[in-house]
Amino acid sequence: MRERSQLIRLDASVGDARPGQPPPANEPAFAPSDGALEFPSTSHLSIVDRYGGAVAMTTTIEDAFGSRLMTAGGFLLNNELTDFNFVPVAAGHPAANRVEGGKRPRSAMAPTIVYDAQGRVTVVVGSPGGPAIINYVAKTLIALLDRRLDPQAAVDLPNVGSRNGPTEIERGTRAEALAPGLRASRNGPTEIERGTRAEALAAGLRALGETTRIVDQNSGLQVIVRQGSGWRGAADSRREGTARGD
Repeated sequence: MRERSQLIRLDASVGDARPGQPPPANEPAFAPSDGALEFPSTSHLSIVDRYGGAVAMTTTIEDAFGSRLMTAGGFLLNNELTDFNFVPVAAGHPAANRVEGGKRPRSAMAPTIVYDAQGRVTVVVGSPGGPAIINYVAKTLIALLDRRLDPQAAVDLPNVGSRNGPTEIERGTRAEALAPGLRASRNGPTEIERGTRAEALAAGLRALGETTRIVDQNSGLQVIVRQGSGWRGAADSRREGTARGD
């Protein structure tokens, strides 16, 4: 982790992050990019009971209406097999994400529980959102743990991230919500005016050599945070989730 973190630069884009070289334990596993899909038909629940027991559960049926098959009990069956590689062999080697009995497919789902120094649950969080889930959850954890934001403010922050490609900036969100004193000018330290949109960040990123895309994002973060002797919940205002408690 220390070696990988040293690749990060503040004055220039890293570009494509190449795979690392962990100590070999087995033959290398190949995972070609063959078009395996991740569909946005996912839900997340964050739960804490009166005894402090916690659940972070991300669940998906994959494509909209899953396999389009419904059981007698009224449940839609998923088509999660589409998360496996469609091509089982790469360069003469078995693909790591090939279909096999007893395996789970590659997934970006990231249900997360954070414990404090005393071993108590302190944050329960997760989100739907396909391959961008990891970015959504990481953004929220940084906002809660490092910036000490209110849970609702943390989940509602604009989504900005990369999946080892262009930096994706959420369309139509306010730049000043990301951090105070943001600067995005190639020709000088001109501060982004309050009220402008997060798209204004693209100019500064391009000046560092980064490729950017302005996109719609479909996060649906659900978070519960320990506050004193109680709990505070928040649901992403972009979607239909709610926070409820007794």
